[in-house]
Amino acid sequence: MARTASKVQELVREDAEMESAIETVLDRAEEGTVSWGDVSDELTSGQWGRLIEKGVLVDSDGEGFDVEDPEGVRDALSDDDLEFPDSPDTDSSWTKWDKMAAVVSVSMFAGYTFEAVRNPLAEVIHIFLGPLITTFDLPFFAVVMVLALFTGLYSTLLQSNLMNMEVMGEYQERMKEIQEKRKEAKERGDEEAVQRIQEEQMDAMADNLGMFKEQFRPMVWIMVLTIPVFLWMYAIIGFRGEPLYPGLADNIQPMTLPLAGETGWNTSLLGPIQTWIVWYFVCSMCFTQVIRKALNIQTSPT
Repeated sequence: MARTASKVQELVREDAEMESAIETVLDRAEEGTVSWGDVSDELTSGQWGRLIEKGVLVDSDGEGFDVEDPEGVRDALSDDDLEFPDSPDTDSSWTKWDKMAAVVSVSMFAGYTFEAVRNPLAEVIHIFLGPLITTFDLPFFAVVMVLALFTGLYSTLLQSNLMNMEVMGEYQERMKEIQEKRKEAKERGDEEAVQRIQEEQMDAMADNLGMFKEQFRPMVWIMVLTIPVFLWMYAIIGFRGEPLYPGLADNIQPMTLPLAGETGWNTSLLGPIQTWIVWYFVCSMCFTQVIRKALNIQTSPT
């Protein structure tokens, strides 16, 4: 049975129509013997040849072919472990614009290290964000809150519009079902089934690249918009080197935090993570949750 099930599994995985072809051969076999003429109206010559090649059909002294293990084949066809959910039938490939956005976002990472990249980009962004300080006279903690609200809004909208939640849910459901079948096979001690399911699980993991591409697609656009904002804050507070605009020092005063007390923006608050980064992420997480609830936007599959 184990060897027969393995053969049937492989045939069905190669061609889903092989299942009905095998059932036809079983139905038309007389005392375990069947010839090509008996099934030529239902099977293709390729399917017939694969059954012989895999040893499901064996030569019967020149009078046709015998189904080597009829009961084993029937049991294999009725075995739920042979039936796996299909991979989602969708194209998650990126457009050329997505790829261009990825290149731009990766290139801007150089600004975290090199002033020659960071400062010119920050000066351009200052045209748009600078008025928050120079015109509205906001303290830096409030500027960070405004930016966290802004980035949280467009991040949520991009994730909602660029990720296919239905496809991601299908990927997750497929992997979950395969894992459940593997657990059941282990519990009943069916090593042959466990091996087949593990092979299917490996194939599914390779197919799950589509899900990762779906998840990462909005991230490149989010980074294109967020990295310049971060580089502007870098330059404003003088994270590496002197502040780009020393005249704004009055608006960039230390902030009083619970437990930590009065803390400078460049002070390491959580390990090497500095105060301004912690404050940004706290504000961003809070605003993002509020935005998702308010707009009823789902950014993860159910």
